[in-house]
Amino acid sequence: MTGSLPRADGFAAAATGRSTRRRIVRSVVNLVQERLGASSMAEQVLRTIGPVVLLGPPGAGKGTQSKGITEHYHIPQVSTGDLLREHVKQQTPLGVQVQAVIARGELVPDNLVCDIVAWRLRQPDADRGFVLDGFPRTQKQAAWLDSFLKFEFFDSGKWASWLPIVIRIEVDYNKLLLRITGRRTCPICGSIYNVHSKPPLVDEICDKDGAKLVIREDDRDEVIRERLDTYEHQTKPVAEYYMALGRLVTVDGDQSPEAVSASILKEIDSHACDRVQRNQAKGT
Repeated sequence: MTGSLPRADGFAAAATGRSTRRRIVRSVVNLVQERLGASSMAEQVLRTIGPVVLLGPPGAGKGTQSKGITEHYHIPQVSTGDLLREHVKQQTPLGVQVQAVIARGELVPDNLVCDIVAWRLRQPDADRGFVLDGFPRTQKQAAWLDSFLKFEFFDSGKWASWLPIVIRIEVDYNKLLLRITGRRTCPICGSIYNVHSKPPLVDEICDKDGAKLVIREDDRDEVIRERLDTYEHQTKPVAEYYMALGRLVTVDGDQSPEAVSASILKEIDSHACDRVQRNQAKGT
């Protein structure tokens, strides 16, 4: 299959993607000019994206959208899973503690997770903003994040403008199951397919290297249902926490990935514009 020609629908999809990106750029420019009325203000918006939190069940596309946000705004993606693994690998003081907890077969406690997140958010590349991936998972972690940001920026008087924009990607439950249980992965090149929406040219065979596709353990039906139940009972209260504070925005995740991206970028730009305007009103 290595030398096979791309399918015609691949060209159409690429053209659609380029068209969508152009519309996103125009939308961003128009929004900034309308809200702030000057190109210099647009530069301020791009300098101060602030914290972005993406919420949504497994399979909602948070990973894909996080990468899109980081590439668009040039801010880092902060993944708690990656952070924990890196600290353990580097055997940092925090990593040694995490390793001991995992060795006992226990969940990493909130205080350790929060300490590692705090360490990461203090790095210089996070000064303009960041995307949180996999955090906060609990209401307690969400409250900690607000307190941390308030403390870190209190001296400058700008902490309120650094409270995160929280975007929930909402997907129909049955569509979610189709997305995840239909997912197939190439064990050689890592390409991802879906037997329902993005099948390979030859059933269960990778288009790129001819390897037999596999189902990840996390993508099996019984595992997925358990993960969705965990999300419902543990992470959904995080959305309710932010909703009560009036800081939750919901995006329709049943749209195409490009349409979801457009909706998310529009919300982030609007939030950033509001932040600049508030700071201008305060004379900061």
